[in-house]
Amino acid sequence: MHSFQIIMPYIFLTTFTVLMIEKNVSYSHTNSYTTLNKLSKNTKNVWIVFHGMGYLSRYFVNYFKELPPDENYIIAPQAPSKYYQDKRFRYVGASWLTKEGTETDTHNIFNYLDTLWEEELRAIDTNTVKIVLMGYSQGVSIVTRWIASRKIDCDYLLLHSGAVPSELKASNFKHLTDKTVVTYIYGNKDEYITEARVTEQQLIGKSLFGNKLNVVVFPGPHEVHTPYLLKIVTALKE
Repeated sequence: MHSFQIIMPYIFLTTFTVLMIEKNVSYSHTNSYTTLNKLSKNTKNVWIVFHGMGYLSRYFVNYFKELPPDENYIIAPQAPSKYYQDKRFRYVGASWLTKEGTETDTHNIFNYLDTLWEEELRAIDTNTVKIVLMGYSQGVSIVTRWIASRKIDCDYLLLHSGAVPSELKASNFKHLTDKTVVTYIYGNKDEYITEARVTEQQLIGKSLFGNKLNVVVFPGPHEVHTPYLLKIVTALKE
């Protein structure tokens, strides 16, 4: 009688460790921006205006077309992160920052804005021309971080329907001179009204801008309140 021996094969289980590392690389980048009107000897006010999420700068400047064109030169920086807003891939919007890679993206944006500032304003005589900085919605966080980081002064700072980053303190804005007027404005029908009121209390409670701050509430939703832009032009003449 024959005997059979069943030999079971050995199965070797090996555990492979996958090493994933996120790295950074530096490179040159080109970004656009949009201007409205012409910078000339008749220019009285230069506006640098930061759009909200979902905008493109070439559409955002339309809000400023009612300003006297000979006296107002508008510069609208472009948020770098573009995306399709609809499932048909027709409409493009842009965003300044997200919670992903915020520090790196902020650094890149500041470099872009520094270059834009130098390109457009190096020949400006600030003794005769007024500088207006404006942030709308998400643009508020960009303009406040930028001027705090670079110690940029201006004649008028308009914070429109957006939140000031919580990390900013009163000491970040001590460089603003006595001439600077700061206005926080939002609509009473803003769909983000709760956030707007929280920001108002933050600005007052932390005394970010001291007695420079004015708070304006207008009747309307979350959109640029163009009548107030005309009021700023009038105020700058006084």
